Amino acid sequence: MFKKILVPTDGSALSHKAIAGAIELASALGAGIVGYCGAEDYPLSFAEYTLVDPEQFRRQALAGAERHLRHIADAAAAAGVSCRTVAAECDTVWSGIIDTATSQGCDLIFMASHGRRGLSAALLGSETQKVLTHSKIPVLVYR
Repeated sequence: MFKKILVPTDGSALSHKAIAGAIELASALGAGIVGYCGAEDYPLSFAEYTLVDPEQFRRQALAGAERHLRHIADAAAAAGVSCRTVAAECDTVWSGIIDTATSQGCDLIFMASHGRRGLSAALLGSETQKVLTHSKIPVLVYR
């Protein structure tokens, strides 16, 4: 059914749970996975009055993404599932997920839901909800 599954991560415990589920599904289906972690563009934070050199921010964000992706690669290798990882800069996390799934030829996006509720959800939105809204590729939300 599915042959290449995109698994985005932000390094959280909920993402780790989704990674385990995606690897289990991929193993059962004989599919491979593509691990993805997006590094958002440099934010200018007026609230904290903190300015970091944009190039330093970029390097640190990509290094953090690579650390998160090592978890996916190691877990997939332990399960005997083929895995490729992609760390990339993106305008927004949700668009980076969709762009990567498309460019990598994925036929499923398997992602966690962070389950924000109330004002937090209204103000911040949900990356999962945005992917569900905009993706033409099937999305499986794992809880």
